Amino acid sequence: MKLSVVLTLTTFIALSFNVEETSSARILALFPYIGKSHFNVFEPYLEVLARRGHDVVVVSHFPRTKPLANYTDISVLGSVNKEYAFNSFYLENYWKERLPFADMFEFAVEGPQDCRTTLSHENVQQLIKSDQKFDLIITEVFNTDCYLGFVHKFKCPFISFSSHGLMPWASERFANPQDPSYITNLFEAASDVKTFAQRLYSTVHYIALYFTYDFFFENRAHPVAKEFFGDDLPPLKEIAKNTSLLLLNTHFSLNRPRPYVPGIIEVGGIHLKPSKPLSKNLQQFLDSCTEGVIYFSMGSMIRSSSFPNDKRQALLDAFLQLPYKVLWKWEDDQVPGLPSNVKIEKWLPQYEILCHPNVRAFLSHGGLLGTIEATYCGVPMVGIPIYGDQDTNLKNVEASGMGVIVYYPDITKETILSALQTVLYNPSYAENAKRISAAFRDRPMSPMETAVYWTEYVLRHRGARHMKTAAVDLPLYQYLLLDVMAVTFGALGLGLYVVYFILVKISATFRRKPKRKQKIN
Repeated sequence: MKLSVVLTLTTFIALSFNVEETSSARILALFPYIGKSHFNVFEPYLEVLARRGHDVVVVSHFPRTKPLANYTDISVLGSVNKEYAFNSFYLENYWKERLPFADMFEFAVEGPQDCRTTLSHENVQQLIKSDQKFDLIITEVFNTDCYLGFVHKFKCPFISFSSHGLMPWASERFANPQDPSYITNLFEAASDVKTFAQRLYSTVHYIALYFTYDFFFENRAHPVAKEFFGDDLPPLKEIAKNTSLLLLNTHFSLNRPRPYVPGIIEVGGIHLKPSKPLSKNLQQFLDSCTEGVIYFSMGSMIRSSSFPNDKRQALLDAFLQLPYKVLWKWEDDQVPGLPSNVKIEKWLPQYEILCHPNVRAFLSHGGLLGTIEATYCGVPMVGIPIYGDQDTNLKNVEASGMGVIVYYPDITKETILSALQTVLYNPSYAENAKRISAAFRDRPMSPMETAVYWTEYVLRHRGARHMKTAAVDLPLYQYLLLDVMAVTFGALGLGLYVVYFILVKISATFRRKPKRKQKIN
């Protein structure tokens, strides 16, 4: 029996026999970001909550195609449209990835714009104007806090969910340790082992993020939220400090270990569902590739078929030199000059493919979901990061010894061929991938069990305020012990000055010579 099936069965059994049951609750889930990869993380979790008997109301761009009891969609499908061709998307994001705070600025502009569009939607307007009651609200931590206006309206506890790592501003609302000497925030392309220059940059970057958050986010999102939730809406930053729980789609085995307060829980891999059977053609293709298969996908946001001609040809030329078959997610009907060892498909079941025993390597953009799937299946990677957290994800993969990085401007036949040969012919990469996979899977509870347990814990304890540390309410100078350091160094300085003053006086006394008396003739 496959491990994913075992995990699902144990999750069902464990959740069915909780020692302390949680009564059915009304839950409002706010996931209005357009990214499908984000919602792929949240949807299985919401489905399990609904199957547990909770009444779940979901605001998203992705309404269900099949009804599910206790699951109600408030669809905003079609209100925001985003599709990216590769070259334009890469060029658009090239400088964003290299200029400090460029991502922050884009988030600050895009988030409130999308929020206004979403809150203006007639389906959401009905929710805002309703007198419904909810026991819990679940929000996404991403590019805006604008939707926290619902927390103010419905006056109930709320938790947050991140489809990726910990956003720097989310760390602040929990007063979670953020030591830049070894902790990398999501906007840095680094792992946890840093040079002096990287530690200097991390420190300056973190301090700047802390002091510019209000300008970038609060000052843009709060006026938008007030338009829909009233002038009495408190600062969103103050609402955010009341977050009861934050679920992160990470795990220390892959994303590197760091400290978390009790209210931050890692549930990396929560989107993994029991494997489905492959189509007959795919199963036959993979089974027949006894020499090995390289799986290639650039994810759901960027179309591989929009690769510039020179980059596409470089990839094809590299594939032709390898004694392996290549399975490529390609969105068009044809690829000019397609080698005989390359098979293309417009859509592919990535998780099931990666776990096939004949897959030897994963060529990817480094999106977190694909990286988690490769980790779970124990497949080494070659990464081509393009935007967002992809570079950081792949730095972690590289630091774990299970993959290498090729940056987009460096793509040539030689660089792709060299990278693939490195992970295919050096057995340490496959060994490390299996080692990290074993660590990733080895947990006391499955990611879903963990997420549901802590969600219902917050419901049982009505917000679970006791999970918060006192640091959440401390001003910055107290949190950083600046006042203590000022008094300590002041006292030390004063003590040193007193010692110095006494020594000077003693020295002067010893050096003073007695005057001789003159004789009178």
